[in-house]
Amino acid sequence: MNNEKKAAVYRLGVITLLVLAVLTAVEYVIGVTSGSAVLLFILGLLKAAIIVQNFMHIARLWQEESH
Repeated sequence: MNNEKKAAVYRLGVITLLVLAVLTAVEYVIGVTSGSAVLLFILGLLKAAIIVQNFMHIARLWQEESH
């Protein structure tokens, strides 16, 4: 993997981390104020989907390029 691709993957990782942090803060606010289990469940599923989509392939960063 060339440096541009690695930088793009790392950038995506950082953006994903920030999105997950914001969603976690929203979960906290919902948990403290309303405690709506349905909203918390939906946010949990959303966070899980983001993690699976973006981080399950991070091992590709350390693989050699195939020609």
